[in-house]
Amino acid sequence: MAHQVSSAHNAHGHHDPSNVTNPEHVEHHLVTPMMYLAVYGILMLGTALTVGAAFLPLGDFNAVTAIAIAVTKAVFVVLFFMHVKYSSRLTKLTVASGFFTFLILVALSLSDYISRAWGQW
Repeated sequence: MAHQVSSAHNAHGHHDPSNVTNPEHVEHHLVTPMMYLAVYGILMLGTALTVGAAFLPLGDFNAVTAIAIAVTKAVFVVLFFMHVKYSSRLTKLTVASGFFTFLILVALSLSDYISRAWGQW
């Protein structure tokens, strides 16, 4: 009678980390509490920078600065708190396509807003 080898173990009984037949058996990356604290610190720093930038006389660049800081903070949240950094390429592609769709919607909205003849009607 032939000995059947589990798909997650090789012939010697050792765990095979390259098990792509059953992706739910792939080992998960554990994020340490120190990493969470570091990301939390970065997010708090970003919040402080946003508040500080609000008091600077940057003119039209106040909104640009605030949005840039907010996008940076959002990237940290998505990568670490939502564990996308350690996810499969399919998950990363899904997140990237959602972000790309968001950028298209913002660009279309801004093109409509900018093209209006304010005060000329």
